[in-house]
Amino acid sequence: MNLPFNSVATAALFSTLALTFAPVEALLAKDTIKIGSFLAVTGGASFLGDPELKTLQLYVERINAAGGVNDKQLELIHYDTAGNPKKAVNFVKRLIKKDGVDIIIGGSTSGTSMAVIPTVEEEQIPFISLAGSVKIIDPVKKWVFKMPHTDRMAAARIYADMNKRGIKKIALISGNGGFGSSGREQSLQLAPEYGIDVVVDESYGAKDTDMTAQLSKVRGSGAEAILNFGFGTGPAIVTKNVRQLGITLPLYQSHGVASKKYIELAGEAAEGVRLPAAALLVASQLPDSDPQKEVLVEYTTSYESKYESAVSTFGGHAYDGLMIAIEAMERAGSSDKAKVRDEIEKTDGFIGTAGVFKMDANDHLGLTIDAFKMLEIKGGDWSIIE
Repeated sequence: MNLPFNSVATAALFSTLALTFAPVEALLAKDTIKIGSFLAVTGGASFLGDPELKTLQLYVERINAAGGVNDKQLELIHYDTAGNPKKAVNFVKRLIKKDGVDIIIGGSTSGTSMAVIPTVEEEQIPFISLAGSVKIIDPVKKWVFKMPHTDRMAAARIYADMNKRGIKKIALISGNGGFGSSGREQSLQLAPEYGIDVVVDESYGAKDTDMTAQLSKVRGSGAEAILNFGFGTGPAIVTKNVRQLGITLPLYQSHGVASKKYIELAGEAAEGVRLPAAALLVASQLPDSDPQKEVLVEYTTSYESKYESAVSTFGGHAYDGLMIAIEAMERAGSSDKAKVRDEIEKTDGFIGTAGVFKMDANDHLGLTIDAFKMLEIKGGDWSIIE
């Protein structure tokens, strides 16, 4: 006699199947290394996040095609913060708790990077930031690393160039966000060491569209140059406003504008502007003997042929972060978070787009000021000063 296929039997059957296939599913999950990312792909900081995400996607695809890492495929899980620190915190919690990522590479802005540090430290997951503020890694946090040169290094590089030009008094104008505020703080702290007197100290908001009121204070101040710390559209507006006011003083920008987007936005007003930046922007101008040149040319060729747009140092930072993470996993022979963290900290001699990295327990950046090139915008393009 046939028994009815009732709900109890069905439940028992599916329970048996679940037990049978659970180990297979777990095995498949372990065959994937999950890389979490949160970037400002849209919004005011999109010129940072867009090339960062494109870079991660490009090289994750390449690495997987070549066999992956430790015989495992990489899986990139990304969320767009639009530069919002609160969204960044929520996305990082989701990456850790729901998505189960093994490492996090992201944080286009200093504000979003700083916001998630308490979470990654508490959850003990390696985090490689792509933002500029020195506060991200100073003081050192066990699970936090970063790729770009710091705002403190940028200020020092700029002041050294000013010293060579005999500039002693400057007007400082900065964005009031995380990067601009930190850059302002570092600029003020370092100024006395270089014999620089900051005679004007002004700021602007992310949504400001005109800074002539702040810049008008430069006249009659005795300033011999202007230094702007910021990113996004702000520096381009400052640059245009300086020229519109007929101010002919040397204008310096930070590495926060190291993208052709800045030149496009500022137009002819950008002519003569100086800034410290990674050698990536001038890869073709480097001598063949430069240890970075091969890496820089390969990245530039790969990115520009894939996306038909110019490289920026920001995408380069994503390349550096991903490759340092990959090499750490290969040395560890595992994606175990603690082991990978330890190996990232041991990074020594990695040739990246930002420079040659050498990290240790007291330095979670691993770059020196020498990794910066001082550039000047000439004819709508980058030119090495020295």
